[in-house]
Amino acid sequence: MGFPVKRPRRLRTSASIRRLVRETAVAPSDLILPLFFNEAIDAPKPVQTMPGVSQLPVSQAAAVAREAHARGLGGVILFGLPKTKDDKGSSALDAKGPVPRAVAAMKDAVPDLVVMTDVCVDEYTDHGHCGLLRKKKNGEIEVDNDRTIEVLAKMALIHAKAGADVVAPSDMMDGRVRAIRTELDREGFDGTAILSYAVKYASSFYGPFREAADCAPKFGDRAGYQMDPGNAREALREARLDEDEGADMLMVKPALAYLDVIRAVRESSTLPLFAYNVSGEYSMLQAAAAANMIDLDRAILEVLVSIRRAGADAILTYHAHRAAELLDA
Repeated sequence: MGFPVKRPRRLRTSASIRRLVRETAVAPSDLILPLFFNEAIDAPKPVQTMPGVSQLPVSQAAAVAREAHARGLGGVILFGLPKTKDDKGSSALDAKGPVPRAVAAMKDAVPDLVVMTDVCVDEYTDHGHCGLLRKKKNGEIEVDNDRTIEVLAKMALIHAKAGADVVAPSDMMDGRVRAIRTELDREGFDGTAILSYAVKYASSFYGPFREAADCAPKFGDRAGYQMDPGNAREALREARLDEDEGADMLMVKPALAYLDVIRAVRESSTLPLFAYNVSGEYSMLQAAAAANMIDLDRAILEVLVSIRRAGADAILTYHAHRAAELLDA
C-alpha cells in the first residue's frame, strides 16, 4: 500500500481557506501615504507623470488628514514645495513654510494620525541637490556633507515643533541621524522618532517624484551620495550605522527592484523596517492599467504583499487610499 499523495491544492480550494492559511497579509494600517504640499497654489495641481496624484494647497491639510484617518492608514509623510528657492535651501528653515503649516493643521484636525515629514533640502534648493554645495580645489562642485547636516538638524527641529511625530531624513548624508537626534534631544523633543532613509539607491524610478516635488537636479546626478544599485552588503553597513546613530526605524528605497535588500536588512536588524514603493513603480502600474495590460487593483495588492513578504513592516505608497478600499471590501 503506497503512501497517500500529498495535495497542497487542498488549501487553495476556496477563498476562505486561502485566507485562513495565508502567510503574508497587508492591512491599511501598514500603509503610509506620501503627500505634496505646495504653498504657491490654491487648488490641487495634478502631477502629469503620476496619474491620480496632485500637489495640494496647505489649506487642504486638515481634510486630507481626516480622510487618511478614516481609511485607517498607518500615517502620512509630507513633502514641501516652497514659493522661493536658493542655493542654501533657506526656505527649508521657515517655520511658516508648507510642511510645518500642514503638520500643525493635520495634528490639530486628527491628533491620532501619525504625521511624518521628509527632511531633505532638495525641494528647497534652486539646484535640486540633496545638500548644500561647495567648490573643490580642482573646480568641481560637490555636496558639502557637514554643512548640510547642520541644516537638516534645524529642519527636523522645526518639523518637530510643528507637531510631527516622525522626521525622516532622506538625503543620505553621513552622520545626519546623529545630528538630528542630538538636536531634537537637546531641545526637549526626545519623543520625536527618526525614520531614516538608511538604504536609498540612485534609482531611475524616482523620475515622476521629481516632477511632483519639483526637485530634479539642475546638473549632474545624485550618484555621489545615493547608493549604487549593484551593492547589497553596503546596505547592511548603512543600516547598521544609522541604527547606531539613533534611528528608530529604517527604510529601503525603492522597493520592487530591491526586495532582496529589504530581506537582507530585515534579517540584520530588529528595528521596524519600512519600504518606499516609489513614484516610478506607481506610474508603471498606472500606465500598464491604462493600456489594458494589467488588472490594476490586483496588481496593487500583489505588489504590496510582495514588499511585506520581503520583510517590510510598513510601506510608503501612492496607492494607499485605493489599497485601503480594496482591503476593506
